[in-house]
Amino acid sequence: MKRGGKLRQRVRRMRPPPWIWRLAAFGGIGLLRAWWSTLHYRIVRYDPTADPADPGFVGPNIYIFWHEYIPMPVYVRPNCRLSMLLSQHQDAEIMSHMAELAGMGTVRGSSRRGATGALRELMHVGKGLNLAITPDGPRGPRRQLAIGCIYLSMRLQVPIVGVGVGYDRPWRLTGTWDQFAVPRPFSRCRAVLGPRLQVPPELGREDLQTYRQHVETMLNTLTETAERWAAGEIELPGAANLYPLAPRGGRLRSSTRVAEQRSDALPLRLRRAS
Repeated sequence: MKRGGKLRQRVRRMRPPPWIWRLAAFGGIGLLRAWWSTLHYRIVRYDPTADPADPGFVGPNIYIFWHEYIPMPVYVRPNCRLSMLLSQHQDAEIMSHMAELAGMGTVRGSSRRGATGALRELMHVGKGLNLAITPDGPRGPRRQLAIGCIYLSMRLQVPIVGVGVGYDRPWRLTGTWDQFAVPRPFSRCRAVLGPRLQVPPELGREDLQTYRQHVETMLNTLTETAERWAAGEIELPGAANLYPLAPRGGRLRSSTRVAEQRSDALPLRLRRAS
């Protein structure tokens, strides 16, 4: 057992040359696009202008979603002036290169490794770009929100937008801490884009914790709503088709065919959480 543990540690310490990661990322982004292109996408947006693909987009914003659904925005929202927070661990190396191939920026760090440097970079990047954060990553606990995104919203005075994602009966990697979700080909994917939530400036520790709990509840509500919608248990009025962005003549076209939606199109429980 000791020898096996030492071997795993040595493998994790190995630093393959950059071209290995880039080659793996090319294969990974190709597989992602082929696999995710088979899904049927629908979205409900609390506020269309919070969607970075909408022609009337107002930003920047801090987008949060749970770690188990991390590939989904890479496929449906590339080239949207998004910078994604990823851990410094080698497990996130391929995802980092895949995000860059999708036109996203990356910031490397976590609550355990590189936290101070990552926070400084997020503070700098967040002044002009949208941020994408999985607030329970990189090691959990699952669906428990770390306070970093609350602090960033307070310091930058940039609103938080929760994104609930759900697949229809996905495969789950039960050996992983987040029970990573893998959608079945040709199944349903549903997304609920929540309202903007701005954390006031200069909050004390107790108030920050209150906001942390509120945002965690909101994100869990959004996610559970999207999952029930994907499973066919509920139907949301005001839903629209969701398509990945595609460059055209150097400009991006909106990928969401949607009419103006109001907050009363969302479930009562979600409106209360917001």
